[in-house]
Amino acid sequence: MMVLGRQLDDPYSVGNITKALESLYPTKAGSIDVSETNTYVRFLPKDQEQYDYLESIGVEMLDHPLDYEIVREGDYYHDPEIPEGDITWQYAVVAPDFAFPPGIRYEVLDHCHITEHEVFTRSGGDGIDWDAVERESFRLTGNAHMLADAPLCKAGAAKPSGRITLVDDRRPNVIEGVKGVRVACNVFVKIGDAYTDEDGYYSINKSFSTEPRYWLVFKNKKGFGIGLNLILVGGSSSTMGKQSQEGYSLEVGSESDRTLFARCVVNNSVWDYLEKCKTSAGTIKAPPSNLRLWLFKNLSASSAVMMQHGAVVNNSELVKKYLGDWATVLKWFLPDVTIGYKNDDDYASIYRTTVHELAHASHFQQVNVEWWDKLVEFILTSYLTSGMITYGTGGEENAGYCEVAEMWAYYLSSKMNWDRYSENRLFGTSYWFYPQILYYLDDRGLDQYKIYQALVSSVIDRDTLQEKLLSLYPDFKTNIMVAFNRYL
Repeated sequence: MMVLGRQLDDPYSVGNITKALESLYPTKAGSIDVSETNTYVRFLPKDQEQYDYLESIGVEMLDHPLDYEIVREGDYYHDPEIPEGDITWQYAVVAPDFAFPPGIRYEVLDHCHITEHEVFTRSGGDGIDWDAVERESFRLTGNAHMLADAPLCKAGAAKPSGRITLVDDRRPNVIEGVKGVRVACNVFVKIGDAYTDEDGYYSINKSFSTEPRYWLVFKNKKGFGIGLNLILVGGSSSTMGKQSQEGYSLEVGSESDRTLFARCVVNNSVWDYLEKCKTSAGTIKAPPSNLRLWLFKNLSASSAVMMQHGAVVNNSELVKKYLGDWATVLKWFLPDVTIGYKNDDDYASIYRTTVHELAHASHFQQVNVEWWDKLVEFILTSYLTSGMITYGTGGEENAGYCEVAEMWAYYLSSKMNWDRYSENRLFGTSYWFYPQILYYLDDRGLDQYKIYQALVSSVIDRDTLQEKLLSLYPDFKTNIMVAFNRYL
């Protein structure tokens, strides 16, 4: 958690910009109306519904105030006056005519004039160096050290740009961009942002005269969010601290901060999976577009509970036992996929775990919630009983749901591992549900796209899976019969 110091005087407030204008242009200031271009506010959503609504109407929220000194950088902040486990204050900069939604608590903190805005109030302002006015306001508010003592800060304003890359030790010659994440930076209430492209490049939409604070927000432009700090928000943030106003580039690898590395790997793994769901060879339904993934560095197990989309909500006590100390978060936010990477320190193992759970999420798209509830209850009960993912012995009630789901997930993660690393490793072959059956069929022409079509609600064990495959692909009858009989 970040540590805040004293409150600072915001150089972007209307009053302070007016004083700076009068200081530099005493004869012109009286004819120029420095009006409000932005409003600095904070919201206190009472539940997930209110938080999601603010996001849906375009409010970009931060969990910490923007006009305080940051004594220690961190990935999240929680107001000490807000009970632990509740949603903390969310800070935002909105338009002056923003319509505050009824029923959502908010406070207006300041009225601001951000000098980059070209607004009608500047008529008659020809000859005004607004960058100089901004810098003067920093000096008048006691923030001159941000300009004078910043070794990376050049004269004049600049729009930051750079590249965020990710290193896979197994593919050392490949420069991989961190794809589709939001790079944001701010100086007080002046916030700029941009999404990285597929190669990791970004260009911020605002210019800065002093070093902004940078952070990565893992709410991907494809719609999925990776997040769990103290209270989950749309996407977790990883701070990069203050950097040059001209831009900042970062290479993330297994030697980097472990949480940042895991977030970047999971981000790119999901992106890769979504790209491969639909190809010229066939189609696998992508997971829900607003998929919510939680990452846990102290858990070894992973899951696709799909709670945000209606699964196992009525049996949330089971999920709470699985999450342990993090269970309080469930009262506000529901996960879809949890990734435990306690034993995963390299790209390949986190990738394999992630695509395994995404294969489950695609399976979820083919079946009903009742089907999924039986699967998750079986898996979590097995985990809580043994302390590890054991999948039982195959003789328990509802074991067939596990049989079908895990055959598929281990098979598809093996396929994707082969695509990425050209390594013919078959995962899950020591378990009782035999994903070898699907490997055998794939070798004989029934690929992942054909197999996926059989994963419907009526398929609840290996027998019904065999029947469905036979009905869909009668030309493969001999291979299907041999495959299933081979692993009795």
